[in-house]
Amino acid sequence: MAQLIKLQDYVSRYAQDIYLYPSRYVRLKKKQWEGIKAKWENGPEEPIGNLIDSQQEEQPNTNILHKLKSIVRQQEPVREDAPQELEDQDDMMDDGSLDSISNLKSIEELKQHFLDGLLPFQLKWASSTLMERSFIAKEFVNDPTLKFLLQRFPDTFLILYKPIFLLKKAPVEAELIIITPAAAMCISFIEAEEEAAFVGSKDRFWIKKTRNKEKKILNPLIALNRTEKIVKTLFDMYGVDLPVQKLLISRNGFIDYPLPPYGVQFIEKRNFEEWFMTLRGMKSPLKHMQLKAAQVLLQHCQTTSVRRLEWGNNPKGQE
Repeated sequence: MAQLIKLQDYVSRYAQDIYLYPSRYVRLKKKQWEGIKAKWENGPEEPIGNLIDSQQEEQPNTNILHKLKSIVRQQEPVREDAPQELEDQDDMMDDGSLDSISNLKSIEELKQHFLDGLLPFQLKWASSTLMERSFIAKEFVNDPTLKFLLQRFPDTFLILYKPIFLLKKAPVEAELIIITPAAAMCISFIEAEEEAAFVGSKDRFWIKKTRNKEKKILNPLIALNRTEKIVKTLFDMYGVDLPVQKLLISRNGFIDYPLPPYGVQFIEKRNFEEWFMTLRGMKSPLKHMQLKAAQVLLQHCQTTSVRRLEWGNNPKGQE
């Protein structure tokens, strides 16, 4: 399951420490999967949350202040990020949607149920930290494209979904960015009715054809080119040595562009599956340059958030 490191202009835990959270996510996800799988194989004996860490004698209280007191009482050395790590662990453990597994018939059903249960966890990490939170728009909670990207790509893929960059004190909306161990991919999706055909050109508008209808749409390469320029400019400024790719994707339609411009890949219904399976098969681990690339992009994204109730509720503006 890919990692959502930035969602629009929401506060993100990954922005706090991009070198920590990707590996923490993988570790917590593995522990959660082992717990739910054991629960499914062995039958309902105890709540799934208790299986997440069999070494724990009791599940940590979800109240932040109680967690801090508990750590002090145990008289153990407290790392600076210990309260946040407990918060991260609770986010994954407390997801009640993972409890209803008794009726699942196969391991594939269990895997899908597990992935569905991780979506709220992903969204929480992409919209809150220990002290701050952002309010998620409903459109993202049920966004089928976001769900597809998160559930179908490897853990080592880092996703910025419709990020808003703050450049020269001005907000700039960007397209989807996926940072893989091998490249940073700037992606636009153009999808409509099944079998739609998009006739491309250098003009400001393209033509979308569906059966007997034609409709003008804004040239999708305009926003895609803007996103690529932002990414390349930031990479050059900070010495990020990672290729930047530009892709226009239509999973259920066709792109007709007789002489496509240099530097953009058209992925459509006829070649999507091959392209997609190639990426899914990528086994490379997280790379240092990949994480550096993510850090550079995150530090130039706009963030709008408020203080969480535990710490007061003073609005925090753009960063």
